[in-house]
Amino acid sequence: MSAYETLRLLADSTRLRILRLLTVEELSVAELQEILDMGQSRISTHLSLLRQRGIVADRKDGKKTFYGFLNPDPPHDKLFVAALEAFSSEPDAEKDEIALRRIVDKRRQATEKYFDTVAGRLGKNYCPGRSWEAIGHFLLRLVPKIVVADLGAGEGMLSQLLARRAKKIHCIDSSRSMVRVGKELARKNGLTNLAYKHGDIEKVPLPDGSVDLALMSQSLHHAQRPEVALAEAFRILRPKGQVIVLDLKEHTFEKARELYADRWLGFSENDLYRMLRAAGFRKVSAEVVTREHEEPHFETLLASGEKGD
Repeated sequence: MSAYETLRLLADSTRLRILRLLTVEELSVAELQEILDMGQSRISTHLSLLRQRGIVADRKDGKKTFYGFLNPDPPHDKLFVAALEAFSSEPDAEKDEIALRRIVDKRRQATEKYFDTVAGRLGKNYCPGRSWEAIGHFLLRLVPKIVVADLGAGEGMLSQLLARRAKKIHCIDSSRSMVRVGKELARKNGLTNLAYKHGDIEKVPLPDGSVDLALMSQSLHHAQRPEVALAEAFRILRPKGQVIVLDLKEHTFEKARELYADRWLGFSENDLYRMLRAAGFRKVSAEVVTREHEEPHFETLLASGEKGD
């Protein structure tokens, strides 16, 4: 695409608004409609043009399609930066930012609402990928007398077991109800080294280099951005610290989104391996450890990685 074509493309204010939003977050057409207060056909037309020009990419996620910004090649990248910076002072830019925050909050609230409704009974009901066989594999990776962060802990079923040997365990969960139930269980069981904190696994409320082991048991597929969650796990680990991920292998059971508030339908071994490597981990491994006998035959992946010195 020539510089002239790029300038023509950026001359449309609606396309600039769309591009500015997509540089921050992947969005669906429906979400763009909410933010921009425009009709579907108008937005779809602009997205189609931007996709044809290689400026945005689409990604299927179940029945939805999400669009994201692709960094253009030099020298066109400078034109995009200049255009987006110039547009940032326009009244629509601030309005779009506020609407985008609302959409992201809406996504999180939908997930949190599900977990708030099952707090106190999550361990008693069926949950994909949660089996004692898989948990047994998970526990074999543990070293006693260390500081652990259980990211997306829920009620902290794993941490309740590990706290009897670990030095300290931080349970992080985005559901205030889960945190409340977990605190009560810890008090009831006399586990003074088990601390619950309300927080997002994509913005963990723990200092850099403060834990020896980061656990993510069936929580990564609830993350908005799994790569960010893994990068946070890397950040809070001490040198030579380890991350262990127990999650569903990629599947096609669409009802999981509705039944269990799943954002991602699991991950392939290759994708989980790639994301861990991209987060900075070394000695990475990812393998299937269990397969459920009943339909839809969920398979569970166990992945791990180590933070360098």
